[in-house]
Amino acid sequence: MNSLDPQIAARLKRSADGLVPAIVQQHDTGEVLMLGWMDDEALHQSLTTGRGTFWSRSRQAYWVKGETSGNTQHVIEIRLDCDGDTVLMKVDQVGPACHTGTRTCFDEDLLTGSDG
Repeated sequence: MNSLDPQIAARLKRSADGLVPAIVQQHDTGEVLMLGWMDDEALHQSLTTGRGTFWSRSRQAYWVKGETSGNTQHVIEIRLDCDGDTVLMKVDQVGPACHTGTRTCFDEDLLTGSDG
């Protein structure tokens, strides 16, 4: 494994388990697709391969989005928020982003809304 650029690594504020949340957004529409978790290696892989790579907390393993499903994420840009504790990854999503088969993980369970 290669290592994350030390200047980027120094800016990250990781959780106790060494992870940062990564909000994944469709680059051209702004649609929020999913939230994944990254450690330094997952971020490094996403930056260098151009493929959305995450750390699975349940499987305790790396996964590349679309590796088995074919629903790939091609990284357009990655940004770090002002506090260094969240990553925003803008992608070109091919197929559904959610493991349930829907376009986004945020299309159900509206908790509150406005009548406008």
